Amino acid sequence: MKATLSVFTALLLSINSFGQTKITYDLVLSGGRVIDPETKLDEVRNVGIIQNRIAEISSEPLQGKEILDVTGLVVAPGFIDLHIHGRTNVEQEYQLHDGVTTALELEWGIENLGTWYETRKSKALINYGASVNWPFERYRGMAGHEAGLTALDSITKSGNSQIPSLSNIISNSFSTTPSQEEFLSMVKHIKASLAEGGLGIGAPIGYLPQTKPEEFYRVFELAAEMDVPVFVHTRQPNLMTIQEAISNAMLTKASLHLVHINSMSLGNIGLALELVHKAQSQGFDITTELYPYTAASTSLESAMFDPGWQVRMNISYQDLQWVATGERLTEKTFDEYRKTGGTVIIHMMKPEWINQGISSSGVLIGSDGMNYAKLAHPRTAGTFSRVLGKYVREDKVIDLLTALEKMTLLPARRLENIAPMMRFKGRVQVGADADLTIFNPNTVIDKATFEKGLAFSEGIEYVLVNGTFVLRNGKTVSGVMPGQPIYGKFKK
Repeated sequence: MKATLSVFTALLLSINSFGQTKITYDLVLSGGRVIDPETKLDEVRNVGIIQNRIAEISSEPLQGKEILDVTGLVVAPGFIDLHIHGRTNVEQEYQLHDGVTTALELEWGIENLGTWYETRKSKALINYGASVNWPFERYRGMAGHEAGLTALDSITKSGNSQIPSLSNIISNSFSTTPSQEEFLSMVKHIKASLAEGGLGIGAPIGYLPQTKPEEFYRVFELAAEMDVPVFVHTRQPNLMTIQEAISNAMLTKASLHLVHINSMSLGNIGLALELVHKAQSQGFDITTELYPYTAASTSLESAMFDPGWQVRMNISYQDLQWVATGERLTEKTFDEYRKTGGTVIIHMMKPEWINQGISSSGVLIGSDGMNYAKLAHPRTAGTFSRVLGKYVREDKVIDLLTALEKMTLLPARRLENIAPMMRFKGRVQVGADADLTIFNPNTVIDKATFEKGLAFSEGIEYVLVNGTFVLRNGKTVSGVMPGQPIYGKFKK
C-alpha cells in the first residue's frame, strides 16, 4: 500500500494547493457513518468527491455543488464481486441494487477477451473485467476447430457472450488431451489474452474433469511463470480435488483462488478452510470465497451431472430445481432436460456449513451470479445484501466491519498484483476511486427467492461508480454508463 498512499498524499497536496479558499467539491456526502475496512475508520464523517475520486473525509462541514444528507446510512466502499457470470447490463442492474460497483468474471473467464472488452466500452453500469478462459484457449490451440472459432468470434462481437453458448461449441474438446504442440499453442494464446487485459487464468476444471493431472499442473506452472492468479473450480466437490489444486499451487508457487468453497467441500468445509489457512500461514498466496446460500446452480448438461452425480453431491432428483419453470425434477424430467440443456438450482448444502464459511477469517464473498432468468438462483441479485441483512444484522454471525472487509478490501487486495488499479478500490480513503455503496444497516436485505425468482435488494439507497450515481434513493439512474474496464497488468 505504500505506493498507493503516496498517490493519495500527492492528490491531497494538489487539492490543498488551491490556497486558502475553501474547496467546493463536486459532491459532498454529509453525515454518514463512514466505514473503511483498511484503516478501521467507523465514524460519522463528511466525504468530499471531485470527479471520480474521494478528495476529503472530514468531521468538519464541507462545501459542495451538491450536498447529499446521508445521515443514518453507512458509507462503504463499493462491493467487489470476483465471481459473476451475467455479463450484460440486465444482470448489472441487479448487481448495483445489491451494492456491487465492480463485477468480474474470473472463474471461467471470457473467450476472445480483447473483443469482449471492446463491446463493453462506455456501455456498462458498473466496472467490469475478466480472466483468460482456459477451456477456450485449449480449444483454440487444438487443430480442426476453425468453424467453432468463427462462430464464437461472431457471438462475442454481438455482445451476447455467455457460458452456455461457449460450452455448446467447445465441450467436444473437454475430453481430448492436447498434443505437446497444441499445448504450446494454448500457452501462446493464454499469454496473448493476458496482453489483452486478462485478470489471470480462469480454470473451471470441474466442467472438464477428464483433463489429465499433468495438463492441469502445467497451467499452474504457467500462472507462476507469468505471476498471475489462477481461479479454480475444483475437479469434483470433494477434499481430494481441493488438495489437488492446493498442492499444485504450493509446488509451483502459483497464486490460487478457490471459488465457492462451500459447494466444493460441502460437509467438509471446516477441513477445507483449515487447509487454506494452513497454506496461507506458510506464506502461500491461496485464497477462497463463498456465497451465502445453501444451493448451487449450473447447467444440467455439464459434466457435473455425469453418472455418479448423486453420490458425489449426496443428493437426488428432487433436489434439482429447473430454472425455466421452478419445478423439482424426477428421473424422467432429468433425462429429458439433460438432452435439451438448461440451468438447474442444486439444493445441496446445510445452513451451518454456510455459517462456518462466512465466519471464517479471510474468506471472501463472491456471488457466482448467473445469467438472467426470472427464476435464476437468487444469488444473482441478493448475495451482498443477504450477508448484511441475515448474517450481520439478524443472525450476528459476523460484525459489519468484518462483512464489509470480505466484500470490499479483501477482493481488491486479491487482485492488486495482477491489476494495480484495484489499489484504489475497496477503500474509503482520500485518493481512492469514488466507488461507494450507501445503505441502511437496519433495513438492508435480499429479496430474491428460490420460489419467486429475482428481485432487487432493499436498503441499498445510493451507489456511485467512478463518482457518478447509478442508484439514487433506491432507484436506477437512467442514461448513465460510468462502468470502466478493470485490466490486468499485461494490457498493451
